[in-house]
Amino acid sequence: MGQAIIWAGLALLLSLQCGSASKLVCYFTNWAQYRPGEGRFLPDDIDPHLCTHLIYAFAGMSDHEITTVQWNDVTLFEAFNGLKAKNRNLKTLLSIGGSNMGTERFSHMAASAANRWTFVRSVVQFLRTHEFDGLDVAWIYPGRKDKRHFTSLIQELATAFEKEAQKTKKEKLLLSIAVSAGRINIDTGYEVDKISKIVDFINLMTYDFHGAWEKTTGHVSPLNKGRKDLRSAAYNNVDYAMNHWKDNGAPAEKLMVGFGAYAHTLTLSNPSNHGLAAPTSGPRAAGAYIQSAGTLAYFEVCTFLKTGATIVWNAPQDVPYAYKGNQWIGYDNPKSFAIKAKWLLENNFGGAMVWAIDLDDFTGTFCGEGKYPLMNSLKSVLGKKAHSNASPLHFFLSDCKVPATTPGTSANQPAMAAPSKGSGSSSGSSSCSNFCSSRANGLYPDPSNNHAFYHCMIRKTYLQFCQASLVFNSSCSCCNWA
Repeated sequence: MGQAIIWAGLALLLSLQCGSASKLVCYFTNWAQYRPGEGRFLPDDIDPHLCTHLIYAFAGMSDHEITTVQWNDVTLFEAFNGLKAKNRNLKTLLSIGGSNMGTERFSHMAASAANRWTFVRSVVQFLRTHEFDGLDVAWIYPGRKDKRHFTSLIQELATAFEKEAQKTKKEKLLLSIAVSAGRINIDTGYEVDKISKIVDFINLMTYDFHGAWEKTTGHVSPLNKGRKDLRSAAYNNVDYAMNHWKDNGAPAEKLMVGFGAYAHTLTLSNPSNHGLAAPTSGPRAAGAYIQSAGTLAYFEVCTFLKTGATIVWNAPQDVPYAYKGNQWIGYDNPKSFAIKAKWLLENNFGGAMVWAIDLDDFTGTFCGEGKYPLMNSLKSVLGKKAHSNASPLHFFLSDCKVPATTPGTSANQPAMAAPSKGSGSSSGSSSCSNFCSSRANGLYPDPSNNHAFYHCMIRKTYLQFCQASLVFNSSCSCCNWA
């Protein structure tokens, strides 16, 4: 289904933001240091202006106390938290758990009030010693017998953080949780309404909906239900998972939509049958850098695409996939990231969570889209001003094409406030406009300047400019030749 898509992007830089920004939460993995060559990633490689919150993954547990995992975690902690000297608004958290740690140690610790106290006490001391701003609990996953114990653990952590802040007069430690997007895991393991009231924010892992375990092709993180998704398959998408948490009592503003900067890769049973739900014989061989069968980092995806793979835009689910020979990959790109980010704003969710910052094209040498193309696509939609050293933001509005050598918009135009509707005058660069206050989300031409247009998003106004040689075209919502 769908057809091969050749897309050229419009580089959108938000020149004016009216209103508060969403969270952009980014995980860093402490094993990225072991990748070979250009794939190696350390805290010093992080752009401290990309994310509002950085989460270090992962810490471990021994004798019910939090502990390090890697031999050099303490050194990495120092570099990681040192990023706050470059961005005073940045918050850093330490995540404990993950799939490698599993559930047994969490389950044993949480089952006893005494064990929970041992853990909670160790966490407060550990976070303060290593200068983290909070804790992220990534218990993968609590089961039915753990449900109440998980709530008790979260409540006791929050209480301890509050008391410690009152005693020391320091800023209260943040508390987040990384949780499942699968309906069975949600219903089995979480008292959603209770834990949602306690934590500061919730990171939904809205990815890994499909993979090699299913023996058929399917996208790792589709936004919407597919046309052939029946019965329980209809639950395996971002839209359903986010709304299931919300419908069970989680405030939308605390829910972070998960974005995976990686692909699930499969081997087709029959190369001529390469659509969705096509039979597969197992995962694709590991890539050169991540070295994990069935998974490619986004920067490795770009290498695969450049070998002559056919790219298909899966319109019903708003995501791409690609195939070549018997190899099939489901992945996200800057266009699908932008679409999901726009969707989360329209649905009033609290922000985005990315797994993981070290899987994006952080060097800018693999994809030809500048450094951090996925992250910058998110920032462009969520309304965060790009760091001055960042490359143009690739945000894809539609299939209306602009010559690949010519960006659709320019970041070099002066920032201006949109004029107030009906006033006939500019409100000035320092004030916010009400142009979008009564308009639906979308792009609107500036009647006084055909090189400019208004971007309305949740009643917020953004004034943007096409490059000097291009004009805004309402028929395709893009900057195009005059």
